[in-house]
Amino acid sequence: MKLKAGLVAGLIGVAGAAAGTPNIVFIFSDDHSIQTIGAYGARLSEFCRQQNVTPNIDRLAAAGALFPNSFCGNSICSPSRASVLTGLHSSSNGVPTLGLPVRAGTWMYPAAVRAAGYQTAALGKWHLGNTPANTDYWRLFPGQGNYWNPTVLGPGGEEKLTGYATDLLTDLGLAWLKQRDKNKPFMLLLHHKAPHRPWEPPTRYYRWLADVKIPEPPTLFDDYRGRGTAAHAQKLEIGRDMTLASDLKVRAGKGEHAAEFEAAFGTRNAAFEKAKLEGPALTRWKYQEYVKDYLRCVKAVDDSVGRVLDYLKAEGLEENTVVVYASDQGFYMGEHGWFDKRWIYEESLHMPLIIRWPGVVKPGSRPTPLVQNIDYAATFVEIVGGKIPDGLHGRSLVPILRGETPADWRKSLYYHYYDPGHGVMKHYGVRTDRYTLAHFYPVKEWELYDLEKDPQQLRSLHAESAYASTLTGLQAELERLRQRYEPGFDPQAPATPPPAEGRKKKAGKKKQ
Repeated sequence: MKLKAGLVAGLIGVAGAAAGTPNIVFIFSDDHSIQTIGAYGARLSEFCRQQNVTPNIDRLAAAGALFPNSFCGNSICSPSRASVLTGLHSSSNGVPTLGLPVRAGTWMYPAAVRAAGYQTAALGKWHLGNTPANTDYWRLFPGQGNYWNPTVLGPGGEEKLTGYATDLLTDLGLAWLKQRDKNKPFMLLLHHKAPHRPWEPPTRYYRWLADVKIPEPPTLFDDYRGRGTAAHAQKLEIGRDMTLASDLKVRAGKGEHAAEFEAAFGTRNAAFEKAKLEGPALTRWKYQEYVKDYLRCVKAVDDSVGRVLDYLKAEGLEENTVVVYASDQGFYMGEHGWFDKRWIYEESLHMPLIIRWPGVVKPGSRPTPLVQNIDYAATFVEIVGGKIPDGLHGRSLVPILRGETPADWRKSLYYHYYDPGHGVMKHYGVRTDRYTLAHFYPVKEWELYDLEKDPQQLRSLHAESAYASTLTGLQAELERLRQRYEPGFDPQAPATPPPAEGRKKKAGKKKQ
């Protein structure tokens, strides 16, 4: 009796699930805010649902678990990626700032997944100096990578690809899946550059949303009263700090897609130059055009997610493959007048995290425990049946995915930002289910926010007598976390320059 190929693949998938060897696809984007994912129910989510921005990510959420309380520990690209790889906070993995390699000898989860008998591949943005992928197959961007015609590094050296990065990475990922050893489980790491600055969409989306008005945040013209020195000193303001050329495509080179560029942006740019906008009108114009390009990049990532999900289904792999969608940190979509990330404040601190695991995760579930990027490594290794080493800062999310949150699960999160880029002051802090406490140690200032009463974090309560005991308790908890995660850190010590290798990799830092 002969069986159709799809049925055979499906039976193999069921057998694999029973044996406890599910495949994993980890789709990791860059700077994707929860506000711009329809399923998250955040500020722009309803708009994104109406405009069909993330239908495939939303489809993934409907079939799996969406974590509303998912956070990073250092909201900037390289440090977050290092924490995902190692299960450690920045102080222990050696990557507190941009472009540095993971400290030599540090355990990283891809090697443990391979040791468990999995075939592995890593594609796209890595941004960790000379840190190896530790996978069977890899094609990684050097540094930040480019949106168009990117160079990738692989075992054979550099290779120049032709086309749009998000689409090309998806092509590479699907090609690898098609040629893999079908007798072994797999883990695919698909790490997109998008929607990172400078928000260059594919030509097919140049005109998408052009005639739509993006809802403005109520804090677009925030004056930062009620907060300390740090909020006033930043250089993240859309109106003041966002560039017309590289960020907004005004007076910019048109590149090889000159005809498409001119058709999409030429009339707009001419109208902008004629209007000579200033003040709030200029900020509003910049906001609209920034968010549209950002969403165009997100739309391309969502296309990629859809292609991967469709492939898994067509090949009978859907039921035996864990699919994870996440991004390395949150991002500002005009809240407080800002773009970028870096802060312990909510829009920056939140990371999207969606996990579909058929037969294990309840479809449409919304686990509420506080989770962090340090938890990913242990989670992946437990899923594949590997060995989780002692000493990780994170914990496996598998019990939570099964609906069984451990009684001793964390009640607070540690955060530390070390890189004063974009004028964002160094700070560390603690986040609980209700409060955020931050210490901006260069100026010795504290900020305390009650998220229940002030979700937009507009007024620090650190000096309010009614919150004195809360402040004291949170300071004690912060000190406990500091002693656990970086007991030797001295905020008054002079900064240590990065190693030479790290310095060489920082050419693109200003656009970070």
